[in-house]
Amino acid sequence: MFYLHAMFQHYIQLSSFTTFGIHAKAKLFAEIHNHDQLLAIWKSSEYNSTNNKLILGGGSNMLFTKDFEGLVLRNKITGISFEDESEQSVIVTAGSGENWHELVLKCVENKLGGIENLSLIPGTVGASPVQNIGAYGVELKDTFVSLEAFDFETGQIVHFNNEECEFGYRDSIFKNKAKGRYFISSVNFRLKKPGFHKLNMSYGAINQVLQEMEISMPTIRDISNTIVSIRSSKLPNPKVIGNAGSFFKNPEVDESFCQLLLNDNPLMPTYSTQIAGFRKIAAGWLIEQCGWKGKSLGNAAVHKNQALVLTNPGNATGEEIKHLAEEIQKSVFEKFGVNLETEVNII
Repeated sequence: MFYLHAMFQHYIQLSSFTTFGIHAKAKLFAEIHNHDQLLAIWKSSEYNSTNNKLILGGGSNMLFTKDFEGLVLRNKITGISFEDESEQSVIVTAGSGENWHELVLKCVENKLGGIENLSLIPGTVGASPVQNIGAYGVELKDTFVSLEAFDFETGQIVHFNNEECEFGYRDSIFKNKAKGRYFISSVNFRLKKPGFHKLNMSYGAINQVLQEMEISMPTIRDISNTIVSIRSSKLPNPKVIGNAGSFFKNPEVDESFCQLLLNDNPLMPTYSTQIAGFRKIAAGWLIEQCGWKGKSLGNAAVHKNQALVLTNPGNATGEEIKHLAEEIQKSVFEKFGVNLETEVNII
């Protein structure tokens, strides 16, 4: 039996639960450790009398601009297991509240390949399919098998396979038409054993760093270490400077428009996409060309080493960071005619 009134907390400060460290309070707050607890909360009068609900994982992709006048459910479901082993691969099942990078390290330790390029991405396992997280030529959907979730509309446990998640670039069904309906409880990945996994070293500075380290025959662990090194050199540690990593998505534009931009900006970095007739443009480059890199606006700032990252150096409010983001979007559109979409959820 759960003592429901003891499970709910009132007017809880959320700054320590998000990587931006913004001061904002939740009117109602509860931590979820298992399905039974979630079901009990779902049946409670507190839950059913509250209109606004928000699921909070690692808080690494969320910006609060004000207090949240509703219920925040913090995901604390843990557990990692290795199942369905074959000659070539293993199914890895992880609780949605597990730290993403810790999962990557555990898989690397077990010499299982597929998510090593996603090392040091902040957040929890449960957020990974919502965002279809990606980095250095790899996306979550490449190894994703299925997930288990609690349906807030029916109170039932449901399952989604890869196709049903409707993955896109930093997108999934859970970010649009099914937003807020499901509480993801666990995620399954199929990872490859040594000898059956092809390392992805084609993106960014991976090969360059490996050469500098004099590594000619890299392992899964070498790739993970390289990614950690690259990300650490570019991105601020949120424990030191509040941030949510990349604040904007890299815009995808049609090839003809991209070529027009390249005619005037031949050094503009572009990448292939999975959508025929489209190219992806480096948002950080666009922002930097507009003069924002290292600049501040009020108490909010753009990181000096990576223009994609907006920071809270200490006393910024959520509104200040939002205003900075809007000014960046405005200047990029005026200069290049490109709309920047936020990757961070603004509450």
